[in-house]
Amino acid sequence: MSARTKLQAAATVAVALLGLAAAAPAATAAPTVGAPAVAAAPTADWLHTDGNRIVDEAGNQVWLTGANWFGFNASERVFHGLWSGNLESITRQMAQRGINIVRVPISTQLLLEWKAGQTIRPNVNTYVNPELEGLNNLQVFDHWLALCEKYGLKVMLDVHSAEADNSGHVYPVWWKGSVTPELFFQGWEWITTRYRTNDTIVAMDIKNEPHGTPNDPQRAKWDSSTDQDNFKYACETAGRRILAINPNLLILCEGIEIYPRAGATWNSPNTNPDRSPNYHYNWWGGNLRGVAEHPVNLGAQQDQLVYSPHDYGPLVYEQPWFEGDFDKDSLTNDVWRPNWFYIHEQNIAPLLVGEWGGRLGQDDRQDRWMAALRDLMIENGIHHTFWCLNPNSGDTGGLLLDDWASWDETKYNQMLKPALWQHNGKFVGLDHQVRLGGTDSTTGMSLAERYAGGPGPGDTTAPTAPGRPTATDVTATSATLNWAAATDDVGVTSYEVLRATGSGAATVVGTVSGTTYRATGLSASTSYTFTVRARDAAGNVSAASPALTVTTPAGNGNGDAGCAATYRVTSSWQGGYQAEVTVRNTGTAAISGWTVTWTAPAGTTIASLWNGRLTTSGSTVTVRNEPYNGQLAADASTTFGLTGSGSGTPSGLTCTAS
Repeated sequence: MSARTKLQAAATVAVALLGLAAAAPAATAAPTVGAPAVAAAPTADWLHTDGNRIVDEAGNQVWLTGANWFGFNASERVFHGLWSGNLESITRQMAQRGINIVRVPISTQLLLEWKAGQTIRPNVNTYVNPELEGLNNLQVFDHWLALCEKYGLKVMLDVHSAEADNSGHVYPVWWKGSVTPELFFQGWEWITTRYRTNDTIVAMDIKNEPHGTPNDPQRAKWDSSTDQDNFKYACETAGRRILAINPNLLILCEGIEIYPRAGATWNSPNTNPDRSPNYHYNWWGGNLRGVAEHPVNLGAQQDQLVYSPHDYGPLVYEQPWFEGDFDKDSLTNDVWRPNWFYIHEQNIAPLLVGEWGGRLGQDDRQDRWMAALRDLMIENGIHHTFWCLNPNSGDTGGLLLDDWASWDETKYNQMLKPALWQHNGKFVGLDHQVRLGGTDSTTGMSLAERYAGGPGPGDTTAPTAPGRPTATDVTATSATLNWAAATDDVGVTSYEVLRATGSGAATVVGTVSGTTYRATGLSASTSYTFTVRARDAAGNVSAASPALTVTTPAGNGNGDAGCAATYRVTSSWQGGYQAEVTVRNTGTAAISGWTVTWTAPAGTTIASLWNGRLTTSGSTVTVRNEPYNGQLAADASTTFGLTGSGSGTPSGLTCTAS
């Protein structure tokens, strides 16, 4: 709804909204909750951030779960599919099926054309869409926004490319030809100004998938410079200029493709075009490692920042981590956590996975990857927009089939539906007054209904305190904590683990949904005091549990630790090969690091290596863990990979735990 409509509608719901209980997204999602127990009635649908959560104006936590619909970014300059599908029917079906936000790719060229008053009559089947007869493409967009308001949908705009081109996203940066960086910023300012009072549009994704490698004529980097090719600076600049016009919009900053490894710089050579030892590689837009050292700064509107990685499966591209065995844990440890999941875990900012998805039932690895990412997002309440609605997406297919009317029910039910925000059997929208699916919807509810909890005040009863933690597998750097569950009149949704050192204040170091937590990053010969407190869905917090003091031992503290390495050639060609090494903790206690060594056969050299740190001395090869994959629980494993020249099996393969 527009802000004006909100004010008109607010009077009819103000009484019902007084005393609303704030709560976390229910159903399968269990993100951390910290909203007040009593929330006032919002007058608009603008969203803000609070740590790693997105909240409405009253502090109620929300979950953005949506899909992409492309076309306005392409040469057609309008949604694809309107040549056969009905605009209102497609929009209504998205809302009724639980999609609460639509990511809409556009181009800077289109924005500049609209700014200059240049519109086109798009390719629309007016027999199927008689209401679009005579409308230009900007009028079609405005008509669609009105439909979104009617059906309780919210919108995120995404500059997908500089030029209006079906393949424009392939170009690595946000400027091209006559579209300069300054015009890129001006395009964002124009559309923000046009819709600044319309809270149907709640988010701006600054640029889709900035990417490129050092071998490319243009490539996106991430540092604290003001260089033209620094995407961190570009996203920061665009975000600040947008927020100067409308300070209530969410600003999404995607990642890039590569990031220098420790000891390398942006000027380091890229010795292998696919996998260089000087750089960490990931999907286009999926590498957010730079946030740790160079976070985006939006100034006074920092609470509008959301980071937005993209992730895909092996049917889109055969990444190294798909070439051996993998599961959700290995993907989390080897790929997602070091590239972007740490942002959520460290409570830096919310995450919204702007693109994920793909074809289902054609490749077991693809299906396992998609289910693993879906489950990670559900378990952590990570926001997302599925790629995509369009059946004409070549490498992923769509939620709709080729007739633009029928849905791929298997893909929808197995992959997307479980990851949509649901409560008490209904889908939850992001509009406070309009149900998701429309006023008369039987499948969706509004935010007001989600947080009303019935007449009168909401849940104000805190859970009981959890039991005193116990510690097992204590090492010099880590310990596993377990505690007895808390109870609540409605239900406990999460536990916060607090840690104090010496006489210092206790701080939250982790949030989990179960009653076990692995404390890491500890120092040897140091005493730590741990407590745990419980939260329920309304944000009520329990008293802290009785305290547990753990003193870490000197040295390793894991005398029964050990590891083993297995070397396997996964593919070979004339003059070269690719191999994978699996490192497994063979001890009964956790380890905090590992080192693998071997003697390379004569004439063999390593060209590139990933998920490990490589050093060589003559024929001796040494690989040490990266910071993100050194900690292994008993019997847990991780992998690293390499490419090399020559052939032969290494000798003297050993693994040492630390």
